[in-house]
Amino acid sequence: MRIALAQINPLVGDLSGNAQRILEASRQAIDQQADLVVTPELAIWGYPPRDLLLNRARVNEQQQVMDQLSRELGELNAELGVLVGLVEGTADGQHPRLFNAAALIRQGQWEVVGRKQLLPTYDVFDESRYFRPADGPSMLTFPIGDRTWQLGLTLCEDLWVDPTLHGQRLKGPDPIAALATKKCDLLLNLSASPFGRDKTAVRHQLAQQAANRLQCPVVYVNQVGGNDELVFDGASFVMLPGKGAASAGFMPLQLPSCRESVAVWDAKASESSPLASTASPIPVEEELFRALVLGVRDYAGKCGFQQTLLGLSGGIDSALVAVIAAAALGGDRVQGLLMPSPWSSQGSIDDAAALASRLGLSTQTLPIAPLMHSYDAALTPALAGPPTDVTAENLQSRIRGTLLMAVANQQGQLLLTTGNKSELAVGYCTLYGDMNGGLAVIGDLYKSTVFAVCDWLDSNRSKPCRQDFHLPLDGELIGQAIREKPPSAELRPDQKDSDSLPDYALLDPLLKDLIEERCGREQLLKRGHPAAEVDRVQRLFRRSEFKRRQAAPLLKVSSQAFGSGWRLPIASG
Repeated sequence: MRIALAQINPLVGDLSGNAQRILEASRQAIDQQADLVVTPELAIWGYPPRDLLLNRARVNEQQQVMDQLSRELGELNAELGVLVGLVEGTADGQHPRLFNAAALIRQGQWEVVGRKQLLPTYDVFDESRYFRPADGPSMLTFPIGDRTWQLGLTLCEDLWVDPTLHGQRLKGPDPIAALATKKCDLLLNLSASPFGRDKTAVRHQLAQQAANRLQCPVVYVNQVGGNDELVFDGASFVMLPGKGAASAGFMPLQLPSCRESVAVWDAKASESSPLASTASPIPVEEELFRALVLGVRDYAGKCGFQQTLLGLSGGIDSALVAVIAAAALGGDRVQGLLMPSPWSSQGSIDDAAALASRLGLSTQTLPIAPLMHSYDAALTPALAGPPTDVTAENLQSRIRGTLLMAVANQQGQLLLTTGNKSELAVGYCTLYGDMNGGLAVIGDLYKSTVFAVCDWLDSNRSKPCRQDFHLPLDGELIGQAIREKPPSAELRPDQKDSDSLPDYALLDPLLKDLIEERCGREQLLKRGHPAAEVDRVQRLFRRSEFKRRQAAPLLKVSSQAFGSGWRLPIASG
């Protein structure tokens, strides 16, 4: 059997368009003499469709789309099988009304052949809102020539059954254990697994464990592309079992990360001559960069934006966002706005201009001193004097935010915010100011991670990645001057971030324990964080929840981001 792994990039809710993507992938599979095409979880919908599934008319549309796709595939090659992730309605009228399912298209017809058993409800997932779980495992009998293949079917979370590997084992059945009694020739997993640091290795370990338990190959097909805050990295693969329950398996096929791909694996040939094939690990900074580039490209493209805008301050955050935007869309479709105040250093202005020149960005300079004076004059009667201290600093940020929104509105651009996760965590950001925008590109990167990614970008290690994204190959991208200057918002003379916050080398590990590990005060102290800093940071963190609730959508790349999976109350004791 020759199996095509169709790693496609669907648009959520575009059923007809996604059907055409599946059709095109199937054409490529036919050219490679495939017998069966496997698509990702909910491929006909795109993941996650969320409350689009509550629209009955949209759900009913699936029938017509699948009928049309079946006819077209039958005309291409009637014997080709295509596994498609979709939803299946229930007959009893009770809520939830749907199953998360998989259908087989063959000979111009389609039928549901598998249902998902484990429905994730943690972090960004909320599948129990829409789906009910299947009662048992799914098997597909697939005849080819003189052999009938027994294929075990699982959908995404059904593979994630080892708490020692990922720590999120759902209460419920073990679909792999149930399939162990069925004597599978292959296990197929249709997935929509978002990108996360170190997640590729976890997927490999889970697949290897399943392959060893079932003593059969595992074909893992993952969605690729950005959908709102989530970035799906693809990285689909085939895992062969090892010779013992704990032995390492083989990967004869690994699809690329962060781009669409269709590749065919010959299951019968691998039975007689398994060949190990392992992709070289890439630096974590490159993984993050590629995921963020994909997220920006798809967020802009799927929302209908052709151009982006951002404020260029000469600081490291806006510099990284500018490089990501240029990689995603091309420098000619990215505009930078320089908005110096009386407190902006000449060095920062020069650094911002030099960065724009290296990346080929267009720029405009709008000094904000006249507007600052106008606000001072307008507010003096109400405040019995001009605004001072934090109020004056926030006004500068809000002036800049208003200018950015005006330009973006007038020119139809997607405004990118440039704040990082450290700032969002402690409220070192201004509502209706630097938080203005349609997408927070690095809102899930701690400041220390921003520095690490920028150091990597300016090193020789980034050259293959630069070449892929048509970025300048020679010299620095970010620039040493930007990378080495002390972080500062430049909202008052000689201001430094360290005036208001702990050093990021101390702050970021504390924040990671607080946010991603959900540590309380006593746990934080046991982990070695100083008591004074713990109390200070926890206080800032609690007081800033109302800001995070109003922030732009951000691209999730960590295990816990300030997005749909973050649900703390604003008013709490």
